[in-house]
Amino acid sequence: MCGIFGIYNHRDAANLTYLGLHALQHRGQESAGISCTDGEIMRTHREMGLVSDIFDARVLSQLPGRSAIGHVRYSTAGSSTIGNAQPLMVEYSRGYLAMAHNGNLTNAKIVKDELQNYGSIFQSSSDTEVLIHLMALAHEDSTVKRLISALRRMEGSYSIVALTNHELVAVRDPHGFRPLCLGKMRDGYAISSENCAFDLIGARYVREIEPGEILVVDQNGLTSYKPFKETTHHHCIFEFIYFARPDSHMFGKTVYSVRKALGRQLARESAVEADMVIPIPDSGISAAIGYSQQTGVPFEMGLIRNHYVGRTFIEPRDSIRHFGVKLKLNALRDIVKGKRIVVIDDSIVRATTGRKIIKMLRQYGAKEIHFRVSSPATMYPCFYGIDTPSRSQLIAASHTLEEINRYMGSDSLHYLTIESMRKALGKGDYTYCDACFSGSYPSRFPWGMELEQMELFAKGEK
Repeated sequence: MCGIFGIYNHRDAANLTYLGLHALQHRGQESAGISCTDGEIMRTHREMGLVSDIFDARVLSQLPGRSAIGHVRYSTAGSSTIGNAQPLMVEYSRGYLAMAHNGNLTNAKIVKDELQNYGSIFQSSSDTEVLIHLMALAHEDSTVKRLISALRRMEGSYSIVALTNHELVAVRDPHGFRPLCLGKMRDGYAISSENCAFDLIGARYVREIEPGEILVVDQNGLTSYKPFKETTHHHCIFEFIYFARPDSHMFGKTVYSVRKALGRQLARESAVEADMVIPIPDSGISAAIGYSQQTGVPFEMGLIRNHYVGRTFIEPRDSIRHFGVKLKLNALRDIVKGKRIVVIDDSIVRATTGRKIIKMLRQYGAKEIHFRVSSPATMYPCFYGIDTPSRSQLIAASHTLEEINRYMGSDSLHYLTIESMRKALGKGDYTYCDACFSGSYPSRFPWGMELEQMELFAKGEK
């Protein structure tokens, strides 16, 4: 669930891209990079770590030019190494090309094996590099035509920004899985995964890049192409539930208002007598406010988050994920002691985090703990850009509600139903992918694979 950003025609392109990536840091914390062009030479700087640790005035001064793209990475396809950090930049027969990608190309390994059999040499294990090889092999006479040719070979999810010395290209897959939007800055333009980045750099939000649209920004202005066959839109529901910032607007809705609506629906389904509602910060806050408003149970910040520690869901190693709970959250003893508490979280994957939080609240004297989840049970893996584990590691796929409740140590447990989730989002216009909850995948797997085969395929196993 990476973050991508682009600027066209601004004297401070690299600096603005740095700020844009800073606003998108929540979308990935493993690595970050910026590619910038002055019209003749393209330069790229990539490192592992956080945006603020990688880029300073010295580094940014070495990225001159009026157009740039940037990327913050959270790995799904490809290991967490500097070789897979983006943007990926190449110099090939057509000149310089840099690309940053958010999503997951489900047939990338098949296409990569085919290309390697013909002699292609890969420098990374990222699925994005497959697109670059396909573009290099294409015979079409323009960047956009070569990109179209390459994308016709690929399946899965993608929002992409690509940069040459003369143009910035943005593209979104026909399903519209991942978000992407357009902003305006005087004579220039900005592209971002979320519009919250526009507020920071002073850009005016224009619109979303439409599903299946390719938008070219060059000296002639904006040119829109829609070369792909139209299909039903399937926006990622997890953007609303967890990933996006609450102040972002995507898929025609404000993230904050959707999370509050999910909390209200959760309260209608599972209200319980309690003294307070507390969220697991930060992504549980909006839903907890909605729950509190619906029930009248007071909202309290019973858990305090250390914001200098990364989001545990995004950490790639399991050992860090478990240890991160102790570093990340602490309970307010005086607030929770002797109280009946409703704890609101956005989702449960393995239940290890919830178990540790409930144990901490018990130690601090909570009288009752009722755990409420503002999304349905996560029962299926995602192959479109979220690093959810295989079904064997998803607790809801192999355990009953009561078994999960016992494991976590809560007095009661309730997930939002799929029907209520859809109602909160507007059932009459439901255009979302909820495969992680329902198992209804909107696009076919390569070679007609079954779910179990696809899990092995996605991990690179045969």
